[in-house]
Amino acid sequence: MLLVLDIGNTETELGLFPLREDGTAAPELAAHWRISSTQKQTADEYGVLIRQLFAMQQLELSAVDGIIVASVVPPMESLVRQMCERYFGIKAVFVEPGIKTGMPVHYDNPTEVGADRIVNAVAAYEKCKQSCVVVDFGTATTFDAVSAKGEYLGGVIAPGITISAEALFIRTARLPRVDIKRPPHVIGSNTVHSLQSGLFHGYVGLVDGILERVLSELGPSKVIATGGMARLLASGSRFLSEIDDALTLTGLRIIWDRNLHSRRK
Repeated sequence: MLLVLDIGNTETELGLFPLREDGTAAPELAAHWRISSTQKQTADEYGVLIRQLFAMQQLELSAVDGIIVASVVPPMESLVRQMCERYFGIKAVFVEPGIKTGMPVHYDNPTEVGADRIVNAVAAYEKCKQSCVVVDFGTATTFDAVSAKGEYLGGVIAPGITISAEALFIRTARLPRVDIKRPPHVIGSNTVHSLQSGLFHGYVGLVDGILERVLSELGPSKVIATGGMARLLASGSRFLSEIDDALTLTGLRIIWDRNLHSRRK
């Protein structure tokens, strides 16, 4: 099995793909989990947690033959390396400068692009084989543009809806915390619905406004959304018609396959 990990600022997403005899990974996810990303945990604590997740699916850690990781949290990388070596006996492959992605990066400084953004772009282009925009709703919301030739062009980074809501709740003494959801009407008839309307419709307006401008520069393109809030926000968007919850994990699987030959040298 191939274990893939996407380490974000808020959550870490894990997935398992079956490995074929030639070392490539089959496209179907065998298991999928989300856990909190916290630098306060030790390598042992993460190892025990992952062992418990495996046990719930009646899986053994020994079933894992390879591990690939994308991380945007540098302090967690050494922790995860230790965990992989101690609990799986495997040296993890990290998506970092020098790894083969199969996608040219046209960014002023390519090393500045988050690993998750490149992984998403690789998966999206492999999926549609045309120019595309990936919208990833994480702690930050990122918009990443890929050309028709499969080149990473750059993108946009905006505050995520959850941290935007948190800033509102912290800075306003009399406004209550509310669930982020689509209210029954745009015009709220109470404080809860008014807040939900501002958060939901305001953020959909941000997403659609950015996408409209990105597409005016990029030209007609496929838009693919991923991340925890993708399905909620897609319900009010003019552009978010395709959702892929496993896009990042799929991208990690593709990059694993593309580096198979170099790992065997």
